[in-house]
Amino acid sequence: MASLAHVIRDFQSGALTQDAFVAQLDSTLTTEGVGSARLLEILGEAHVRKPLPPALYAEVRRRIEQMPVSNLAAAGGEETRMQTVTEPPTSPPPAPARSSEAVGSGLDQVKGTGDTLNNRFVLEECLGVGGMGTVYKALDLRKLEASDRKPYLAIKVLNTQFRGNPKSLIALQREARKAQVLAHRNIVTVYDFDRDGAIVYLTMEYLSGKPLSQILRTQDFKGMPVQSALPIVRGMSSALAYAHERGFVHCDFKPANVFLTDTGEVKVIDFGIARVFQRPEEESDATVFDPGSLGALTPAYASPEMLEHLEPDPRDDIYALGCITYELLTGRHPFDRQSATQARASNRQPQRPENLSNRQWRALRATLAFDRKSRTPTVSRFVEEFGAQERPSASKSSGRSVDRTGMLMKSGVAGLALACAAGGALYFYRASRTLEQENAALQVSTASDAGGAQSSSSATSPVQPITPATPSAPAVASAPSTPAQPAPPTLAAVTSALATLPCSALAASIQDRAVQVRGFVPQHGEAQVNERLATLPGVASTKVDVQHVSSDKCEVLKELGSYWTRNWLAGHIASLTARMPNGVLTEGDPLVVDVRTPGYDSYVNIDYYVLDGSVVHMVPGPRAKDNQAPSHYSATIGSGGDWIISKPFGQELVVLLITPAPLFDTPRPESESRTDYLRALDTRLKQLASKYGQDHIVADFAQITSKARAR
Repeated sequence: MASLAHVIRDFQSGALTQDAFVAQLDSTLTTEGVGSARLLEILGEAHVRKPLPPALYAEVRRRIEQMPVSNLAAAGGEETRMQTVTEPPTSPPPAPARSSEAVGSGLDQVKGTGDTLNNRFVLEECLGVGGMGTVYKALDLRKLEASDRKPYLAIKVLNTQFRGNPKSLIALQREARKAQVLAHRNIVTVYDFDRDGAIVYLTMEYLSGKPLSQILRTQDFKGMPVQSALPIVRGMSSALAYAHERGFVHCDFKPANVFLTDTGEVKVIDFGIARVFQRPEEESDATVFDPGSLGALTPAYASPEMLEHLEPDPRDDIYALGCITYELLTGRHPFDRQSATQARASNRQPQRPENLSNRQWRALRATLAFDRKSRTPTVSRFVEEFGAQERPSASKSSGRSVDRTGMLMKSGVAGLALACAAGGALYFYRASRTLEQENAALQVSTASDAGGAQSSSSATSPVQPITPATPSAPAVASAPSTPAQPAPPTLAAVTSALATLPCSALAASIQDRAVQVRGFVPQHGEAQVNERLATLPGVASTKVDVQHVSSDKCEVLKELGSYWTRNWLAGHIASLTARMPNGVLTEGDPLVVDVRTPGYDSYVNIDYYVLDGSVVHMVPGPRAKDNQAPSHYSATIGSGGDWIISKPFGQELVVLLITPAPLFDTPRPESESRTDYLRALDTRLKQLASKYGQDHIVADFAQITSKARAR
C-alpha cells in the first residue's frame, strides 16, 4: 500500500483524480503505520511544497485528526502519545450527552492554511504538529492595518481529537497562564488564548527556524562535536532549570519541542502538558485540573516513572535532556528509541560516545539512569558536571570564540528574548584598564553617547582656568624661589567632592590637571559643580557638560544616581538612548529607545518615569516579559508602537537599570506609584549589592521632552 506522502504526490502530479485520491485516503491512513501527529506532519510538508485545494486539505486533516490514537509509535516514535484514561461513569445518561455535544461542536469544524480566525488572524503556513495542536504562521490583520513592521505571529490551533476532550479548553488556558509564569529567553513567548466558535487557539511569538528533530532526522546526521552541541545543551538546560525553579515539569520534553531559530536562539516550546510538582499557595486552582490526566507523553523520551504514571518530578525532564544530548553528540538515541521501561527490562546500557571525556560521560550517563534516585537531581548539576557552563574568560584565553545561543530580539511587543543560555553561574566582566586608561576613555564628548538625546536643557560651561594661590615667601638675596605646585587631583577625590551635591548624578574624568564632568544637575547646578572643584588642590581647569533636571527627578537621582556614576566610571558599559526626532516627541509619537548591554550576562530593566508621578515598567512588563540579556548586545525597544506619547507633556525620564539577577520575584504592574516603586527598589538593590557586589549594578538615563500635537 502506498504511503500518504506518495498518494499526495500522485494527486499533485495529476496521476490521481480528486475522487480517486479521497477513495484511497482511508486505507492509506489505516496502513501507514505511524501516529496521527506524524501523518499531520507529512500532510503539512506536502502542502508547503505544493498547496492542496483548501477544501481537500481540510478534509484530509479532519480524517487524520479523527483517527483513533495509534499505539504503533509506542515502540519509540517521536510523536506525543495521548493515552486513554478510563473514568468510572457517575451518571450514564448525562455523560454521553456531554460527549456528543463536544463531538458535534468541535470535530466538524476544521480550519487550516488560508483560513482566518476571528476575522483577524490569517493562517498562512503550517509550521508543525504537536501533541496538543497544529502550529501555523499567521498574519495579524490588526498589526498589518497599523503598519507594524512585524505583523506575524504563531498560532497553535487545538487538534480536533484533543479538542474533543472536555478538559482541553482548561488545558489551553492553563498553558497560557503557565507561559506567563515561564517568561524566559529560552522558552517561547505565549501571548494569549482565544476561540473562534469551536476552534480554540493559542497565540505566541513567531520564530523562524526549525525544530531540533529535523536536524536529528537528517539522513547523514552522525552527531556533532561537543563544542558545537554545547550552545544547544545550554539553551535547553537554561529553559528547564528556569521552569523547575518555578515548580513546573515539562513532561513531554523531546527534540520536536526544541526550536532552533535562524538567529541561533534555542527555544523550548509546548509546555502544554507541564504539571505543577510544587503547588504554590497562590495557585489555588492548580488542583482543579491536572493536565497529566490527558495522558500525553512521548515514549522514546519519557522516563520510566512517567510511563508508570507516577507524580512528575524534575528528574523526568532530566532523563529526556540526557536522551537529546546523547543524540546531539552521536546521531542516535541512547536506547535505539526504545522506551525507558523496555530498555530497563532488557537491561540495555548506553554506549559511551567517543568524543566525551571521562567526566562528561559520567555526567551524561547519570541523566539516563532508569531509577530516579540514581538520576542527576537537578539540571544545574548536570550542566556543571558536563562542563556546559559558558566561561568567557577561559574560552577567550584559549583562543576559542564563545558560541552564543541567540541575541536580543526586537518585536512588535518589544520583547527582549533570552540570548545566551548560561548554565548556572553568571560570569561578569572584569575591567582591566588602569585608572589612567579609564580617564582617557571618558574624554569623549557626550554629544553622541550620553545615553540619552541631549535636549535644550543641557548646558556646557566654558573651560575655566583655576589659578592656584601662591603662598607668600620671604625674599632671598641670591635668587627668587619657585613655589611648590600641588599634586594633580585624584579621581577618587573629585568623585567624593561631587557625590554630596544634591539632586545630581555626575561622573568625572581627569587628564593631566584638567577635570571634565558630565551628568545631571538642577537648573544652574553647574555653578555648584565648579565651586566644589575649585576647592580641590591641583585642578588647573574644569569643563562641565550637564543636562538640567526638574525637581521631580530628584528622588530618582537620589536612588539611582550612584549607579549611573558607576556606569560612566567603568567606561559607559551600558547605554540607553531615546529616539527623538528634532529633539522632541510629539503627542501620538511612539517612545522608542535603544539599549546596549554590558560585557556580562545581565538582566535589563527599563522604566519610564512619567510627569504625573507614576512609573511605567517597559521591560520587564506585560509587553516584554523576559529581560535576560547576553553581553555586548543591542536592542530597540518600543519600535512596534507599544508606548505612545500622551499628556502630561514636558520633560520626563527613562531609566535603564542593569542587575546581575532579577529585580523582583514576581511581575510588577505595568504602571505604579513612583514613590512605592522607589521604596521597593531601594530595598531590592541593597539586597543585590550585598549578594553580588555593587560593581554589577549600573544605570543609564535618557531625558525626553514631549509636547502636545498642534490642533
